[in-house]
Amino acid sequence: MVVSVLEEMRIRSLGVIDDAVVELSPGFTAVTGETGAGKTMVVTSLGLLLGGRADAALVRIGARNAVVEGRIAVPEGSPAVVRAEEAGAELDEGTLLVSRTVSAEGRSRAHLGGRSVPVGLLAELADDLVAVHGQSDQQGLLKLSRQRQALDRYAGYAVAVPLGKYAEAYKRLRAVTAELEEITTRARERAQEADMLRFGLEEIAAVEPRAGEDTELAEEAERLGHAEALASAAAVAHAALAGNPEDPEGVDAGTLVAGAQRALEAVRAHDAALAVLTDRIGEIGILLRDVAGELAGYADDLNADPLRLAAVEERRAALTALTRKYGENVAEVLAWAERSAARLTALEGDDERIGELTAERDALRAELGALAQELSEARAEAAERFAAAVTEELASLAMPHARVSFDIRQTEDPDGVEVNGRTVAYGPSGVDEVELLLAPHPGAPPRPIAKGASGGELSRVMLAVEVVFAGTDPVPTYLFDEVDAGVGGKAAVEIGRRLARLAKKAQVVVVTHLPQVAAFADRQLLVEKTSDGSVTRSGVKVLEGEDRVRELSRMLAGQEDSETARAHAEELLAAARADA
Repeated sequence: MVVSVLEEMRIRSLGVIDDAVVELSPGFTAVTGETGAGKTMVVTSLGLLLGGRADAALVRIGARNAVVEGRIAVPEGSPAVVRAEEAGAELDEGTLLVSRTVSAEGRSRAHLGGRSVPVGLLAELADDLVAVHGQSDQQGLLKLSRQRQALDRYAGYAVAVPLGKYAEAYKRLRAVTAELEEITTRARERAQEADMLRFGLEEIAAVEPRAGEDTELAEEAERLGHAEALASAAAVAHAALAGNPEDPEGVDAGTLVAGAQRALEAVRAHDAALAVLTDRIGEIGILLRDVAGELAGYADDLNADPLRLAAVEERRAALTALTRKYGENVAEVLAWAERSAARLTALEGDDERIGELTAERDALRAELGALAQELSEARAEAAERFAAAVTEELASLAMPHARVSFDIRQTEDPDGVEVNGRTVAYGPSGVDEVELLLAPHPGAPPRPIAKGASGGELSRVMLAVEVVFAGTDPVPTYLFDEVDAGVGGKAAVEIGRRLARLAKKAQVVVVTHLPQVAAFADRQLLVEKTSDGSVTRSGVKVLEGEDRVRELSRMLAGQEDSETARAHAEELLAAARADA
């Protein structure tokens, strides 16, 4: 059952397409048209909706930007819906609206459910919604890494579980190995660093600085350096406030304030406002006596001992020697000492740490070897089933004698991990090199598909692989671009038949030039240009009845009105309907 359906795409100012709507439906949809009419723009448009790379060259000449909008029917609670709603997207009656805009300057914007989102989010959703296959994807299947990924995808949990454990152990092993190498290869540098830190800590410990001591000493040095001037000023101020014993006739501030208070005390009872002022003058008198007393004490306590000043300056010099090396002030020196003590502890524990890391590395390598063996066994078991299923599909694609198999091997490496008594190379995905082999006919030795498969055979192997996947790990929508390249005759008919069967489990959209394939489609769309070379809204239309026969005739013979081609087209349609 199809869980999601790509219902419609609107394409504006993309390549040769001016403004066109591509209406899709569940089942099998074939997209046809003359060479250069813009069929591939359908694939390009969907690629943009799925987070593909934006290219300013895609924007139609003279347009400010290209816009692709898609409408996808998705069931409530599906992973794609959950992820979209987490991003703030809103569904429109079970439909998810997706849009992508590419400016002529190459800038790109994406929207999902009415909300602006990162382009990467569209790529995340694509994994759950659509599988796109074109010529580049077939070339990708030639890479050993892609072949291993295909096998792992088919194996499902049997490989995914040990692979997850292996990946965690592999990551930890890399981290442990890197730390161990860093400690051992930099032993001399680390020893030098430890000596430097040890010297600095001993130098600071010898001085024993105290937080804030530098500020206190600076203030004391300033005071001691001006002791005579300070004492003289304090004496003059004291005399001005409290009088000079050596000059009993002198006038001081205390005496003047006291006189003012006495003058007001005699009449304060007659005016409340004056009484308040009298009290305030009394307060001034008290304050003057307090300040005068403190000035007298200050002058008595002021230490003008030059020996003390010398001691202060000597201490400041010792602290300055530290701040030149370890910080702007004593607080920073103390912070450096705290950090350095922790670092020195770590450096002095290198020998112990090396032992711990070596033991952990060896344990991880043993664990990795065991997990790699479990992973290899799971892949080998899945490979037999996968190869048998793909071989069976190839028999239905006019390759009845072809045989597909997997070569799962390891490479000896003295620095690797031990698996089944052998020391082999390992990587983030295990120890296995997985290669898909094809024997196209009896007696032919199995050869890598990169060497043993023609273009048409590779297309059929690709399709067979997807048909097998559809039964184990279905994707809601498949888009095939020229998957039938290099194929003709009976093989083309069989490809059409298999695509139709795949469409019973998923939505299938095929861009094709083969009438044998298009005849099996539940719906056929024609892409055609106008006289000015562009594809407009009316340039993508659904073909039915006589129109579909004419298009199939054109695809067969290049002539829509050829009676022979028409008869053949009708025969293809009838055969496809009978097969359904």
